[in-house]
Amino acid sequence: MAITKIKSRNSNLKQAIDYALNGDKTDDCILTYRHNCDPDFEHQQMMDIKAQFNKTKGRQCYHIIQSFAVGEVTPELALEIAKEFVQEHLPDYQAVIGTHVDKGHIHSHIVFNSVNMETGEKYHSSYRNYYRQIRTISDRLCREHGLSVIVNGTPTKTMSYIEWLRLSKKQPTFRSMLEADLQTAMTDAVDFGNFLMLMEHMGYEVKHGQNIGFRLRGQERFQKLGRRNPQYTEDGIRATIEGNWVEVEQGRKSVTIQRPPYVPYQKRPKYKGFLALYVHYLYVLGKIEKQQYPPKMTPTLKASIMEFERYRDQFAFLRDHNITTKEEMGVFMVSTEETLAKQIKHRTILNVQKKGRAGLFAALADVESLAPAQTLQGMEQEAERYRQAVALLESSGIPTEQLTQEKQSLYSQLADINRDIRETRKTLAMCKAIEENTPRIQRELQQIETEREVKNHDNRRR
Repeated sequence: MAITKIKSRNSNLKQAIDYALNGDKTDDCILTYRHNCDPDFEHQQMMDIKAQFNKTKGRQCYHIIQSFAVGEVTPELALEIAKEFVQEHLPDYQAVIGTHVDKGHIHSHIVFNSVNMETGEKYHSSYRNYYRQIRTISDRLCREHGLSVIVNGTPTKTMSYIEWLRLSKKQPTFRSMLEADLQTAMTDAVDFGNFLMLMEHMGYEVKHGQNIGFRLRGQERFQKLGRRNPQYTEDGIRATIEGNWVEVEQGRKSVTIQRPPYVPYQKRPKYKGFLALYVHYLYVLGKIEKQQYPPKMTPTLKASIMEFERYRDQFAFLRDHNITTKEEMGVFMVSTEETLAKQIKHRTILNVQKKGRAGLFAALADVESLAPAQTLQGMEQEAERYRQAVALLESSGIPTEQLTQEKQSLYSQLADINRDIRETRKTLAMCKAIEENTPRIQRELQQIETEREVKNHDNRRR
């Protein structure tokens, strides 16, 4: 089952392309594909088509998101479905595809030029076009690959692009922070008045009305979370607070609030080897970053300052794995490569098992998704596929429940092993990056120390 959404963008075409092809989300750019454009030149070639037809203004691109349920599909299959979708629905448009695996569910981002490269006409998006083409093609491709589809979907509300972008970068949003504060206040409150007082003590202003709203002092707009989640309406909040007392009376909840125990301050350990080198370099970068115009700063060092967080992540990696020397790094990499080889071998075995059951799994999906077609007019072809799928399952001699459990287990194992492989590859990439960066960090620090000594010497001569 794939859930599809389409968004339009009037600016930042390059930003959309870079997000779709982000190597951190696409398994080091392995799960990417270009349609009618070349790698590293996607943005320029799309802009060339716009300039050729004098349509550089207005709608710049469209962004389709194709999401799958957790454990239902492998990253490779999700990318294949997105490729087939683009080749069928957008044959004369330039497009890029990135299948993202950084979240719990696998999803593909399709960013395509708004201008047709053959006719020069702009793509027209409407509700009718969505249901008759995008949704229809996506559902058919899912069925062809043995996945289920939604026969009668229910529309869902979406979040703003800025909020979605911050969440994708694992950055806090006002909504997420407000939800956390609401949960804390709802848990601690003894009644609704006490809840309002706790929210005010946290710095929020409250607006009463049909939907209760909250905003931090100084903000312009109130957030009304109850519009999306009934738990955060006034009735929902009151019910939660009353439920707290019911749980206390039944002995399922303590009257006292459990707080984390006090942890006394602990002196930082003295770092050695790689860890000491990174601590020194991060300190230098942090000091230089605070200066508006640092003197005698090389272009290389400027680029390093822009990548401060990356070095900080590398330091945390070394600290967590207790790696201080080059020899320890070598031993760790060998062990990680052996783990990766075992994981890939395990995935190959699972894929062979999946291939052997591909026909039955496809029939199982057809039976589940096409059952309503028997009673609907105009869906004779789907009804015939349903009957063929039922006949195939009956002839296999395997109970449907057993086959369903086998499919679910196999897909779950594939999803888990793919996630483990991605994490192992990220670990190896981190090790290689540290090996490449260490000599350069040493040179940069030596250059900084030399420049500092020269400056001190000049000051003494004056």
